[in-house]
Amino acid sequence: MGGKRYIRAVGSEDVSIRITHCGICYADIRYTRNIRGDTKYPLVPGHEIVGVVKEVGENADRFKVGNHVGVGTYLQSCRDCESCKDGNEVFCSDQDKAIFTINGIDLDGKPTKGGYSSFIVAHERYCYEIPEKYLPELAAPLLCAGITVYAPMKRYKMNQPGKSLGIIGLGGLGHMAVKFGKAFELNVTVFGTSISKEEEALTTLGADRFVLSSNEQDMKELAKSLDFVIDTASGNHPFDPYPSLLKTAGIFVLVGAPSEAKINPLNLIMGMRTIAGNAVGSTKVTQEMLDFCAVHGVYPEVEVIPIQYVNEALERLVNRDVKYRFVIDVEHSF
Repeated sequence: MGGKRYIRAVGSEDVSIRITHCGICYADIRYTRNIRGDTKYPLVPGHEIVGVVKEVGENADRFKVGNHVGVGTYLQSCRDCESCKDGNEVFCSDQDKAIFTINGIDLDGKPTKGGYSSFIVAHERYCYEIPEKYLPELAAPLLCAGITVYAPMKRYKMNQPGKSLGIIGLGGLGHMAVKFGKAFELNVTVFGTSISKEEEALTTLGADRFVLSSNEQDMKELAKSLDFVIDTASGNHPFDPYPSLLKTAGIFVLVGAPSEAKINPLNLIMGMRTIAGNAVGSTKVTQEMLDFCAVHGVYPEVEVIPIQYVNEALERLVNRDVKYRFVIDVEHSF
């Protein structure tokens, strides 16, 4: 993967970016391996992109040559539908104009090319300013893993100091949920399936409590104790134990992508609980998150690799052998 590739022409409101770093997301596995049968080949994955502006279109005024910028999961939207006007561009209803960074069709009718490459062209609206002194290899994972958990935490007011948050899963998304939870001064409980995650959760990431989800007694003791739960696990797992841990009117947000989610309706009805989902965030909230991380010192845990190691990294990601995000050092790989 990687190497030279076709780059579309720079439009009047576009910026051309020399890519320096790109995070590796589970979506890269989904599309490269055609897990859901919808991959458009040839494919270049990668949608956690950071780089340096090399060229700007004649009407582009947000960035200048030399600026450090990021590109996330989408490159275009219609900007006219209700979702776009409300600032939720990722949910654009015009599928002909909504262009995703991976596995999309670009404005010139050719497949989009993601961040496992040297350059990318994007409309300036969908690019983000990387705060000064925030290292590019740390900024990259924020553009998918970070915003995927930050956006619902802000939307559902999970930023109230003293409230309690439960986090299911401790991978790329889960570890960012812990970091944001602590930055918001929440009481954070991590739920895992292996005791080997306990020290990581408590010592490395600063969670307040770790609970084995298979420990029925510990789970029972937490009944009706949490204000919020974020489920970041992508693999299939039981859902029913978790809504009962929420207080009355508690909120359960699903950001992982298991193949199914089975929940007893009574666990929601009898506690006036809410279940919701989320996929990344708007351009406005994404920039807000980047600025928040810079001000509050929120940094992902990453393993930086050369692009030549990508295939091994993808295999390790499948086997959950990464703490907690691989980032490709594109700039120094060629």
